Amino acid sequence: MKIYLDTVGCRLNQAEIESMARQFRAAGHEIVATPEEADLAVVNTCTVTVQAASDSRGKVRRAARAGVGGIVVTGCWATMEPEAAAALPRVRRVVRNAEKESLVAQVLNLPEEAFDLEPLERQPLPGLRARTRAFIKVQDGCDNACTFCITTLARGRGRSVPIPDVLAEVHAAQRGGTKEVVLTGVHLGSWGRDLGLHLSDLVRAILSESDVPRLRLSSLEPWDLESDFFSLWNDGRLCPHLHLPLQSGSARILRRMARKTTPESYRQLVADARARIPDLAITTDVIVGFPGESDEDFAETVAFVREIAFAGGHVFTYSARPGTAAARMADQVPHPVRKKRNAMLRAVFDEMARAYRERFVGREMSVLWEAAEQLPNGHWRLRGLTGNYLRVEATSSEPRWNMLDTVRLTAVTENGLQGVIRS
Repeated sequence: MKIYLDTVGCRLNQAEIESMARQFRAAGHEIVATPEEADLAVVNTCTVTVQAASDSRGKVRRAARAGVGGIVVTGCWATMEPEAAAALPRVRRVVRNAEKESLVAQVLNLPEEAFDLEPLERQPLPGLRARTRAFIKVQDGCDNACTFCITTLARGRGRSVPIPDVLAEVHAAQRGGTKEVVLTGVHLGSWGRDLGLHLSDLVRAILSESDVPRLRLSSLEPWDLESDFFSLWNDGRLCPHLHLPLQSGSARILRRMARKTTPESYRQLVADARARIPDLAITTDVIVGFPGESDEDFAETVAFVREIAFAGGHVFTYSARPGTAAARMADQVPHPVRKKRNAMLRAVFDEMARAYRERFVGREMSVLWEAAEQLPNGHWRLRGLTGNYLRVEATSSEPRWNMLDTVRLTAVTENGLQGVIRS
């Protein structure tokens, strides 16, 4: 059977469909690049915002229009709205998050123990979504109670994947040729609390028991980290990039959000990290238009974002999610005001991202190539990432997909940097 896998939302969703791909392959099925080729499609959905839920429904409908014989819908939106998911065209099965680990076994009518063998190598998904990095799920669920977030309801309590299981996934990724492993989770920084361990224990285990060239951490809540955590970056394989969600630069709004941080503690954490990790890129998430956010609160956020001088970030317009505390709050900000603030803050982030990239012009950095496109002259346009998440383009006489090169960065582009591969 030919299987098409698609996803909306976070890196954790990406990690989950990569795991599904390996299980389908282990059972003798083929993963294909487009829904038009497929007998069955699996869509891993998201509901963190209204737009994400809409995008999830759109993915299912596109697969149906492509003529897929049957569709399995899973993920956060399917968990929160299973009846709506089941009503979409050609949907054969809805699998909630709690049963997602056994999705492949359910679909193929196989016992779950059929996949308890040594895992196959992880291979990039075919098609446009092919990537060189392996996203590995090490944690799920969240015990926080941020008032805007529906993920806790959709994913349940926090739980960690034991170190031996994570190491097996890392080694499987390496057998598939992976040069960079990305650890993912809903609340990654809480990894190990249910095991009597800390995330630093997992990172040390991977660095000591594998020779993966790059290890990257996905989003980390700032209150989960202490300054000694940053000593891990003494190992150069750990990518110098931290994504630390801020959500607001206003102390008052952070309290309304029930975030366990303050501008002062966030500022100190960033200073500690930068003092220990050379060339560190710090990126973030910010929500604008949260209920009760005044012009003064928004101005505080803009000022704080500028002060921190992030390397980049995502700006989200507040989206009320049914079942969350924030959706019931008074003082909902008018939608036109939310959109205006979004545009203003995006401009600030664009300015900061360009300033960060400019710091590296003239430097030589290691780049992992994620895409190779042949040009009319027979050469190849390469696109890839540095360890600190700078997007780089260069040309080469050969396709160097999934290879690491030292590149001299020569100019800033609209979304990254231009470079020349050192010969």
